[in-house]
Order: sequence, then C-alpha cells, then structure tokens
Amino acid sequence: MEILKKFQGEWKGDWRRPEVLLVLMALAMPLAFSTWMALINNFSVERADFTGAEIGTLQSLREIPGFLAFGVVFLLPIFREQTLALISLMLLGIGTAITGMFPTVIGLYLTTVLMSIGFHYYETVRQSVVLQWIDKEEAPHFMGQLLAIGSLAGLIAFALIWLALDVLGVDMVWVYAMSGGMTIAIVVFCFKAFPKFPEHVEQNKKLVLRSQYWLFYALTFMAGARRQIFVVFAGFLMVEKFNFSAADITLMFLANGVLTMYFAPRIGKLIGRWGERRALTFEYIGLTGVFIAYAFVDTAWVAVGLYIVDHLFFAMAIAIKTYFQKIADPADFASTAGVSFSINHIAAVFLPVLFGLLWLVSPSAVFLAGAGMAALSLVLARLIPDTPTRENVANVGRYKALPAAE
Repeated sequence: MEILKKFQGEWKGDWRRPEVLLVLMALAMPLAFSTWMALINNFSVERADFTGAEIGTLQSLREIPGFLAFGVVFLLPIFREQTLALISLMLLGIGTAITGMFPTVIGLYLTTVLMSIGFHYYETVRQSVVLQWIDKEEAPHFMGQLLAIGSLAGLIAFALIWLALDVLGVDMVWVYAMSGGMTIAIVVFCFKAFPKFPEHVEQNKKLVLRSQYWLFYALTFMAGARRQIFVVFAGFLMVEKFNFSAADITLMFLANGVLTMYFAPRIGKLIGRWGERRALTFEYIGLTGVFIAYAFVDTAWVAVGLYIVDHLFFAMAIAIKTYFQKIADPADFASTAGVSFSINHIAAVFLPVLFGLLWLVSPSAVFLAGAGMAALSLVLARLIPDTPTRENVANVGRYKALPAAE
C-alpha cells in the first residue's frame, strides 16, 4: 500500500507529519469500532436476549450522537480540531472496552451511546482536517488510501476476534476490552508524539447552512438513510435468518476488509478519473440491485456475496466529500462537516426503530425500502455537474460563487 510505503521512504526522519497522524488515527478507529460492530449482534442476542425491536432501538440510540454532530462547532473555540479528534477516539476506545461488562438492555444502550459519541465526533473532525490538509487533486486517492488503512486495522481486529473466539475460546467480554484498550494506547501515543499542526484556513466557529450546498446536503441525507439498511439489518439478517455465529460474522468482515484494502485506493483513483457524477451513478445503480436481491435471498453464500458487494459500493461515498471540497469555501469545512453529519443522521435516529418494527412483519420490505432510497439517490447524483466548482454546484439553478476565504 502506497501510503504505508511512505513511512519507509519520504517520511523517514520526518514522520511527525499530519499525514502520519491521519494514518495512525485511521488505524486506531477500526480496532475498536470494527470489534463493536462484529460482535454486537451476537452479544446482544446471546447475552441480553435482543430481538429486532431492541436491536433497532440500540442502533437508533447509536445514531443520536451523529445527529448531534453539529455540536462540534461549539467545541472548536475550546479545542483544536486535532485535539478534539484524539479525545473523541479516546471515548470510542473506552466505550468499546466496557461494552462487555454491561450485558443488559440498558447497559448496552448506555455503552453504545458513549462509544458512538467518540466515533461520530471523530469522524466529523477527521473529515474536516482531511479536506484542509490534503490538496483537491490528491484528496480522492488519499481518502481511498485511508479507507484501505482502516480496512487493514479492521482485518487485524477481525483476525484477533476469530483467533480469540474460535481458537482460544476467549469470552467476548475480554475481546471488547482488548480492542478498546488498543485504541486507547494509540491515542495516548498520538497525544505525546505529535506537535499541534496549524490550521491552513481559520474555520468558521458557528453553524453554516448555505443554499449553494443544497445538493451536497440532499446526497448526505440520503446516504445516511440508506446506510441504516446495511449497517443495522444486513448483518442482523445473517444472524437471524442464516444462524451465523460471531466467528462466521468475523470471517465475513475479514473478507470485506481484504477486498476494501485492495480496492479502496483504486476506487479513489477512479473517482478522480471519472468524476463524482459518474462514480455516484455507478454506485447507486449497483446498490439498487443489491437491496432488491437482499429482499429475496434464501441462500447464505449469496447473502454473503451481496454483503461484500454492498460494502464495496459504499467506498464510492468518497465522491460526496470530494464534490463538497470542490464547491465549498475552505473556511466552511469544519462547520459543514458537523452540519453534514447531523443531516446524515436525521433519518438514522428514527429509521432503525421503524424498520425494526417493520422487520417483525416483513424483513423483505426493509430491503425494498432501501432499494427505493438508492434509486432516489441516483436521481440526485445525476444533478452533479461534470466539473463541479464554486460557480457550478448543480445542474439546476445558478449560484454566485462564495467570497474567497480570508
């Protein structure tokens, strides 16, 4: 992987750079979050007797901090973005580490919220600093490389989970504790090892909603609604319908990680070559077909194939971020990152509960709703210009360019 080779090449002797910090944070996050995701369905069913209704409620609670991600803006006068990202990662590590210690409905709800605050605030700030620290020309490829780095960390986590559960017989309680502990250790190292990097453009420290960004907001909202079908119910389908064990789920995640590690940088390059409009069109056509297939799948290996293809399509969501980078005032990156995360999670707060109840009646209907969301996203993607700029943000309407950031 190109980004890791730089540790041995041009970064040798000068490793305390923003890019290296981004890589280490990209490694730290999945160690905790991937473990939480891999085990939560089995842990909640086996230890707390969850049904579709409880898992839907838990996932809705998990998304509330994402809906409140605009609160990052109010923390910027107190914390630098770099510091806030590391504090958030620390909360993610702590929340994951203690998840197994509270195997009750209420206990899992509370630890999920703590973990989620860390995850969503980290992702909000990370998006902002990547857009600030990385040039527009390099951003799609670099974001793809970061996805690959995250997949590598996920692979490490999944391999350790499989080894612990299937070979060594370690209890899930200890797996949660070890993975969260590794994330905490990396955060402590980053706090001590890296200097405070300067902001290239002073960020707006208030909420910003601009009419010029309407298409970005719409794409972000639909991505959040559609993502719930994959995150919440695709994995739950494997456990409930096909009786997958925690080890089986982990092996499936391992396959996802290997493929993402290989394809994500190439997807980033493809977005740079194709452009955002064509890339997102390809993604949404594919996702529509995948969700329709989910609704009627009766074979376990076919469901696994759909899950892997589904996961790879979501890597193309990089194009939504690079579209925004091209049309936005750089001073809006931090504020809009928080606002966009909140928009992304509006549907996430209530859809898992509603779809959890619908699941009790018809799991197929949940996935068909996801196909409808993907189709609507396709319509929106076609409104992206072939060459988006601050003067040309959408194929409908005309907007004056925003004033240059001072």
